Amino acid sequence: MSTVARTAARALPALAAAALLPLLAGCGGQEAGSAAAPEGWGTLETERLSVAHPRGYRELGEAERGEHNDAAAVLTEGGRTTGMVSVQLDFMKAGDADMAATGAEARVQLGATPTRREEVEVEGTDEARRVDYEFTSGGERGTPGKGTRMRGVMVTGLDSRDKAFLVTVDTVEGGLSEADLDRIVGSIRVR
Repeated sequence: MSTVARTAARALPALAAAALLPLLAGCGGQEAGSAAAPEGWGTLETERLSVAHPRGYRELGEAERGEHNDAAAVLTEGGRTTGMVSVQLDFMKAGDADMAATGAEARVQLGATPTRREEVEVEGTDEARRVDYEFTSGGERGTPGKGTRMRGVMVTGLDSRDKAFLVTVDTVEGGLSEADLDRIVGSIRVR
């Protein structure tokens, strides 16, 4: 069985969910290659990737988001960032999605616990990986209070230029439902 056939067989549930998302979200009329954002959600747009973020998140300007992120949106409550969706293009040198996922996991090995790694369907790329992880906030300035449990999801793969991309979602535990995390992952469009 070819790699594409194995990927399709393992990703069937994700494919079914991705096919239903535009119908459920009522987001018709999307520009080709643009994130499939549910109604009321925003979209982070970069040169080679777009991803939706939930209502209430504020997109950060270049000076606010840091040098490694090409786009980012945050949710703040009481002066603390309780959620973030970020995009990093040219994340690392990688030959395939598994190598990129290994690099993503290495980022969270110190201070976080990876809980799941799986193949996911991302429009515009042949292979992508999702890495779920958990960690505890250290309470640094502007972050959730020390000891707050956090949840993270990273999606990585190669874009049309064979450059590794990384989409990261961090939120306080329970801040986003599993369905919303899946919607964010399902909204990623690679160009």
